Amino acid sequence: MELCSIASGSSGNCIYAGTDRCHLLVDAGISGRRVEQGLHEIGLKAEEIQGILVTHEHIDHIAGLGVLARRYGIPIYTTPGTMQGILRTKSVGKVEESLFHLVTPDVSFQIGDMTIEPISISHDAAEPVAYKMSREDQSMAVITDLGTYDDEIISRLDHLDAILLEANHDVHMLQAGSYPYPLKRRILGERGHLSNERSGQLLGKLLHDHFKFILLGHLSKENNYPELAYETVRLEITMGENPYRGADFPIQIARRDAPSELIRI
Repeated sequence: MELCSIASGSSGNCIYAGTDRCHLLVDAGISGRRVEQGLHEIGLKAEEIQGILVTHEHIDHIAGLGVLARRYGIPIYTTPGTMQGILRTKSVGKVEESLFHLVTPDVSFQIGDMTIEPISISHDAAEPVAYKMSREDQSMAVITDLGTYDDEIISRLDHLDAILLEANHDVHMLQAGSYPYPLKRRILGERGHLSNERSGQLLGKLLHDHFKFILLGHLSKENNYPELAYETVRLEITMGENPYRGADFPIQIARRDAPSELIRI
């Protein structure tokens, strides 16, 4: 299986996930041209994409969705609530409803040789989900826009090989920054985003001896730094109630403006 962040951040998100025989995108929150360029950098063409898994309808996750769907006829997989949100977003343009394939949170489905599990998450959107992808005994997940997590989410992410996990903000930077108070409350709330600390704490509950790769994503441009997210997450893993240290696992930061390396598990 393969995982690559084409772009990840508060200004736009698009993740490639696939196998030798199945190629998918998770979200398309950047321009169609940038998606095409990112795929080209990892040896793929947009016409090879067999589906776009949409997590929710916020514009940083769907900005390029209409262009890609119209240009290449790519099927769109998403929840009913998110579909309605997409159809109401004028900037996406007209998307044929026949391209939508509705999914049910927490009910798995198949695309090619991958099993896809949409996982209900807490975020201030219509019907948001994260996605876990499995093939045989391998699995990986893309988990962003996660206001909080509970034992149910932890159990659904058991025994992953790789993860792209949100580390959105540093709490102190956010609190001291220029955002208006209601926006700060939204981000810090249970329907907002995971801080660096909470991201590291969640990882501490998911890690196991055979975990292969961690990619930290959806970093805020205004309220975080890549180095700060990296060091905070490593520290939380080391200080947590688990047998591991942050240095025990490869951790990278997904960039907002360029693809990450292609991770193979």
